[in-house]
Amino acid sequence: MENKLVIIAPDSFKGTLSASQVCEAIEKGIKSADNNIKTVKIPVADGGEGTVSALCGDNIVRMTVSGPFGECVDSFYGISPNGTAVIEMAAAAGLPLAEGKLNPMTASTFGVGELILHAVKSGIHKIAVGLGGSCTNDAGCGIASALGVRFTDSDGVEFVPVGGTLSRVEHIDTTAAEKLLSGVQIDIMCDIDNPLYGEHGAAYVFAPQKGADDRAVKILDAGLVHISEIIKRELGFDVSEMSGGGAAGGCGAGLAAFLKGRVRSGIEVVLDASGFDGYLRNAELVITGEGHFDSQSINGKVADGIAGRLKNSEIPLVVLAGGDAEVSNAYSKGITAVFSIQHEPVAFSEAKEHSYEYLRRTAENVIRLFFSAKKQN
Repeated sequence: MENKLVIIAPDSFKGTLSASQVCEAIEKGIKSADNNIKTVKIPVADGGEGTVSALCGDNIVRMTVSGPFGECVDSFYGISPNGTAVIEMAAAAGLPLAEGKLNPMTASTFGVGELILHAVKSGIHKIAVGLGGSCTNDAGCGIASALGVRFTDSDGVEFVPVGGTLSRVEHIDTTAAEKLLSGVQIDIMCDIDNPLYGEHGAAYVFAPQKGADDRAVKILDAGLVHISEIIKRELGFDVSEMSGGGAAGGCGAGLAAFLKGRVRSGIEVVLDASGFDGYLRNAELVITGEGHFDSQSINGKVADGIAGRLKNSEIPLVVLAGGDAEVSNAYSKGITAVFSIQHEPVAFSEAKEHSYEYLRRTAENVIRLFFSAKKQN
């Protein structure tokens, strides 16, 4: 039998199955239909928690870095198949690390910068940073400081700014960081469009979840306004209206300004880091999936990102969805078909318990139908 290749690239079914488990279930279904079919499993994430695990598997670098409040914490980053260092903000500046002492006025992203520094000193030239789950509001100044950016106040005193001291910054010197990062590409995985400051910005929208009261929110927002003005004056970079600038307490804006990072959709960075495009040359079918498929799924999320990569090919894209799937506009986005894995009305608790088998069974049926129809043509 001729060799056939199916790419399996699903998101997790949140609260039910990890992306890797979804891959495994779909692969079992494919092999049940035809054991000769070759598969490539690419667990996908959107840049938040779980991105390193999905992209890098067991290829993990473990190290000790500074936590949100300067304490030593065990942290990690991963190295993807194409040699990209994949870093989660939450690994060094995440909400769980600040449990019981949340304070975005004093929390720092310095440890995230230490992870980047280690990767760069290890000879890695591509860095992807996922901006999810941070407990900070320092506009990425901690990260920048760890990489050699110097922040000084009106007296010329160098310091590492945090949320509550952003208003003290008067001068920024990126000379050392530019030398260190010469030839290094930094991608910022961001899937929100909140600006740096204002009513829809980092402080007003996200800081209350990180422990800020009303007074602190106003101080944090003022600090973000101030650092934006200093960035424009010192670096000639206007982040005031930058889409996604408010992600991770202003890290979207900070990493773009201080480190010349590129703000990109999380799924685009993940697909690049996984080497997705390289597998397309021999693929006959791509299967993706997520726990809940709706209108948001085709606006910058996993299925939409994959559909974009297939736009100029004739490779079909099938979506397996956890429950009832909303398919309006899905087909116009390049998705070939959407299947719910739930074949009968059952309570969520029961569906959750059997989701692995539901996935396996649906994948088997999709493969039987697809290759049978192809054989007849």
